[in-house]
Amino acid sequence: MEHQPLLRGSSTHSKFPRWTLFLAVCAVGIGGTFQYGYNVSIINAPTQHIHKFLNETWARRYHEALNPDLLTFLWSVIASIFSLGGLCGALMGGSMAIWLGRKGALLMNNIIAILASILMGISFPTGLFELLIAGRFLIGINSGIGICVQPLYIGEVAPKHLRGGMAMGTSIFLTGGILTGQIIGLRELLGGETHWPLLLSSSCIPAFAQLLFLPWFPESPRYLLIDRGDELSCAKALKRFHGSSEYRREMEDIQRERCALDGEKPRKPWQLFHDRGVRWQLVTVIVTTMGQQLSGINAIYFYATYIFEQAGITSEQIPYVTLGTGACECLTALTCGLLIDYVGRRYLIIGGYLLMTLWSIILTFSLTYQELYPWVPYMSMAALFAFILSFGLGPGGITNTLTAELFIQSSRPAAYMIAGAVSWVSFFTIGMLFPFIVKGLKQYCFLVFLLECSSVAAFIFLVIPETKNKSFLEIKKEFHKLNFGRNRKKETELNERRQLREEFKHSL
Repeated sequence: MEHQPLLRGSSTHSKFPRWTLFLAVCAVGIGGTFQYGYNVSIINAPTQHIHKFLNETWARRYHEALNPDLLTFLWSVIASIFSLGGLCGALMGGSMAIWLGRKGALLMNNIIAILASILMGISFPTGLFELLIAGRFLIGINSGIGICVQPLYIGEVAPKHLRGGMAMGTSIFLTGGILTGQIIGLRELLGGETHWPLLLSSSCIPAFAQLLFLPWFPESPRYLLIDRGDELSCAKALKRFHGSSEYRREMEDIQRERCALDGEKPRKPWQLFHDRGVRWQLVTVIVTTMGQQLSGINAIYFYATYIFEQAGITSEQIPYVTLGTGACECLTALTCGLLIDYVGRRYLIIGGYLLMTLWSIILTFSLTYQELYPWVPYMSMAALFAFILSFGLGPGGITNTLTAELFIQSSRPAAYMIAGAVSWVSFFTIGMLFPFIVKGLKQYCFLVFLLECSSVAAFIFLVIPETKNKSFLEIKKEFHKLNFGRNRKKETELNERRQLREEFKHSL
């Protein structure tokens, strides 16, 4: 059976499944990583209005002015509790995906988002900032579950020759959420003083959209066959996704993986740390996930306002120019989605990190000599956008795809729980430490990120094989050489020595 009709869309059977797969990615994305990007973005616009709300509520409740230090603390809690919720969500997501199914977990997750939206929406009229804190925590849980389960679902429904491009739906919807949040957060829309509670409660709209559209699509076929043992439902799901003429190839691939697992149950995260068979896969996921969060993208956004001001952009215009950074990320996620199945994962992610290393060097020099020549601020601005483009084309897009590809069915949910926990802890840590790093090193902080980017690029070059157009079992075999290669060689040598000794004894 040939792949060409599916790739070219030359038959009526191949066109419909392609649209079904595309629409399924949209249905899971709108309530998944879109929520994460949207809720990271929208909290920035109403910062001053929330400060005012905290001051007024405190004065009305306790009949005294709110201490500035306590105000800073309360705002820090509102901003950072999202990360704590995300960590809890990441630790819950894998278990929910096992017990409820990938589709069921995503649908249940929307209940959390709706509850969070209600709490944040009524915090202002009730004068209870505690509800705002609780809402941010719950929407963090929602984001943590979504960023764990969405790529799990997409990675399992995608055929291997389209898996990279479809998995990029995770990053496309994340960056789309950031850009949408930046637009909706403009003061002309919902970022004004009177509308900020509506801005925060607008997270319910993607949740309702997913509750409306996702039920029309099947559960993950791999989950149905391997985890549930439901061959009939698996075949029906595959026909919906791939068409009646193409589904058998995918069915055979899933059955091979099922036979290889030999009835193995879904594994717990701590079991992966004791399994030599996934050692380098686990190290890879931890290194690439930490590398993505600690790559310096936060430093770029921190310096963005200063760089724009030095280039002559007024403070009133900066929010509109900042939309360009969100648009850059969104554009590169789309570009990466088009290139990933042609260029390969290794070239894109290594190239992205190496380019970020280059832009870190340029930014260090340009920020140091910002006032020396009139053209230097424009050079800084160009390097800023180039850094964002390089991040989106490499680390920002490929990292989640690798997590889906490096593990087989029984280990994949646990791997996503570990990757999610590492991501949220890194996100929280860089948020806490970054102000001190910038205060101590100033523009030379990019030298730290330079070393980090180049080190991760070297690790990927030396360790990670290309996964393009390979089944999950083929990728497992690639890592089998890394996990057992040397030890197997030693075992072979020992066996040969034993045989020689036995032959020598027999000869005596």
